[in-house]
Amino acid sequence: MATPRSRARAIMGRVTTTELPASVLDALRALPDDLVISDPDLVAGYVRDQSRFTEAGAPLAVLAPRRTEEVAACLAACHEAGVPVVTRGAGSGLSGGANAVGGGVVLSLHRMDRILEVDPVERLAVVQPGVVTGELRAAAAEQGLLYPPDPGSVGFCSIGGNVATNAGGMCCVKYGVTRDFVEALEVVLADGRVMRTGTRTVKGVAGYDLTGLFVGSEGTLGVVTEVTVRLVPAARPPMTLVASFDELAAAGAAVAGVVASGLAPSAVEILDRTTLRAVDATARMGLGEAAAMLLVQADSEDADGLLAEVESICLAAGAADVGRSDDPEESAMLMEARRLALPALEGLGDWLLDDVCVPRARVVDLITAVEAVAAETGLTIGVFGHAGDGNLHPTVIFDQHDGASRAAALGAFDRITEATLALGGTITGEHGVGRLKAGWLTRELDPVNAEVQRALRRTLDPRGILNPGVVL
Repeated sequence: MATPRSRARAIMGRVTTTELPASVLDALRALPDDLVISDPDLVAGYVRDQSRFTEAGAPLAVLAPRRTEEVAACLAACHEAGVPVVTRGAGSGLSGGANAVGGGVVLSLHRMDRILEVDPVERLAVVQPGVVTGELRAAAAEQGLLYPPDPGSVGFCSIGGNVATNAGGMCCVKYGVTRDFVEALEVVLADGRVMRTGTRTVKGVAGYDLTGLFVGSEGTLGVVTEVTVRLVPAARPPMTLVASFDELAAAGAAVAGVVASGLAPSAVEILDRTTLRAVDATARMGLGEAAAMLLVQADSEDADGLLAEVESICLAAGAADVGRSDDPEESAMLMEARRLALPALEGLGDWLLDDVCVPRARVVDLITAVEAVAAETGLTIGVFGHAGDGNLHPTVIFDQHDGASRAAALGAFDRITEATLALGGTITGEHGVGRLKAGWLTRELDPVNAEVQRALRRTLDPRGILNPGVVL
């Protein structure tokens, strides 16, 4: 009967010593046999996320632990051998944060996919990082509770990835982002040490907020192996309002009016003309021609009255048409138009998705800037996103096989990001910096801020093995 060590040697036998330094080979052989994936055909599926224009290297192997102890063993071995480690969740990211690096390993958390606890009394859930976000939401719903963060990829993204990027979604305008719901974490540091942060109590301010520090750190400070999230009582089925505008300025005035009113809709989404046409061509929903469309949802007890006020604001701003629905199926169908935005734009050609956030009063200014870039470059650029919190996703359509088109797309992307900063915004609202925007981060941060962040990273990862090339 084969021993665990002999099975490990058999697995590592697929990787020759010419491909791996002796120290790395020894480190990987020391791990439990079923943690190491080295078959080139399998490894190829872990090389990159869904981002465009981001570099990815050929990893030496994929490590796939099932337990915290195994994650700790993986990191301790890699730390000792100086092997770079890129942590990967579902691979649904759009900024290159999970792209492999040459000479390193990918630490995939897809096997750590258990919902450990849902506590309806404390309104908490404890999950492993590989749990799909939609599955957590479904488990909470069975207890009459809601986990509010709702990324566009909710059906296939993982909680660990959401924590890594501080993911948002359509309901952020009312409920907030991932960080607002993470109460506690279990984290494995670069050298394999394990620590816990946060509490399960309603209040807790002992020491520094290390939980908040790790949320949004994109795998550069440690590896999250367990997440405790706060749940809220389930909301009533939402009502939806749709408002069409013949002028962008009118849509912007409506968004500003809703924000200034103090109303609390659960979603305020915007789609520009290019995106509306793409969605209509894909789904034949009869959305009609408009310069912009707002989709507003409300899930509170006073939803009908709230949307009546929103309707008045939209009409006063110059909406060409406004409609409301209290039918759950119709509301879901209307919001599906928003969820179809990126898939519909993908149908127009190769795409480069941006993720930027501006003050809510400047949403229309950003869309106007994007339209100017599109006109000057001759590229199709669709804009959709979360108008209620100023987070937009300009999507540049180009031809991957045409060098001039690729260069134009990158130029347009940079101009949009630059315009965002000029409007007082930030280079990312929910997708993270990753590799895609690492060069832009130093433009946004002041020098002292950047140095403090680098110092934090050096303290927690002195050998620099965790996700090199990401963030700073």
